[in-house]
Amino acid sequence: MRVLITGSGGQVGLELISFLLGRDHDVIASDVAPKPDACTHDVAWEHLDVTQPDEIREVIERVRPGAIYHLAAILSARGEQIPHVTYEINQTGTRNMLEACRELDVQKFIFTSTIAAFGPGLPDPVPNEVSMRPTTMYGITKVAGELLGEYYRQKWGLDFRGVRFPGLINAGVPGGGTSDYALHMYTSGMKDGRYESFCHADTRIPLMYMPDAIRALVEVAEAPREKLRRSIYNIAAFSPTAGQIAESVAQAIPGVDLTFKSDPLRQAILDSWPRALDDSAAREEWGWRPQYDLDGMTADMVLQVRQMIADGRL
Repeated sequence: MRVLITGSGGQVGLELISFLLGRDHDVIASDVAPKPDACTHDVAWEHLDVTQPDEIREVIERVRPGAIYHLAAILSARGEQIPHVTYEINQTGTRNMLEACRELDVQKFIFTSTIAAFGPGLPDPVPNEVSMRPTTMYGITKVAGELLGEYYRQKWGLDFRGVRFPGLINAGVPGGGTSDYALHMYTSGMKDGRYESFCHADTRIPLMYMPDAIRALVEVAEAPREKLRRSIYNIAAFSPTAGQIAESVAQAIPGVDLTFKSDPLRQAILDSWPRALDDSAAREEWGWRPQYDLDGMTADMVLQVRQMIADGRL
């Protein structure tokens, strides 16, 4: 299938490009930014600003994708610094993409939601269907995107589906997410020998290693529609405290100095998120299973980050 990816220059986008190419899809990447050096694959790279409907229509009419993976978004921590821009990109951009799919008969739209779509005071673990009262602009726009996509499915038959990502960890430069304290433990821990997390040691949120996240996104996209009883699915892997992550990293990097000093703004965001997710719907309806636990992720991350440092990429 020919697929178009928005927001291709981010960590999820770059990993998704590689994964889809490995499954013999015809991939068209797009972003407002030029193709980054980190994208070593020979793929078509389109300039695409999701806030510009005419630009979206021109690209879709020309490349004619069978499916769109919509990743373009501003994340939580950065989003609180520029909430109006975050709304325009995350919310108006999603609406523009959905409308272009309706007008130009794109059959499938894959959406990435997030644990930031939830709010405080929910059951532990948080079920798939629950009252959602997010406390950040990022979370608000993701809830609205879920609901808008379901509206397009019900009214116009667009095959809208996706996952709610936990905090994602991958070997790379942190991208402005509130869960980046976990990534910094590996990157700064190996490069500098120390890192001070911006949260309490007992902070606990759901996390996932990026290879599992990419696989989940493609698996839900490729699942037979008749097996899916909903549009958006919780996916889960592990839910360690920040202190437990530090212990895992310290076992793999002897002598690393990992400490904690809570930043009030980012701590408040973290405290509003679930501590664990119930992903039983994804497991039952399309066979979701994570492959990495915390220590498995640490073992692979240390190898990846060490190579990045050796190559001068970090």
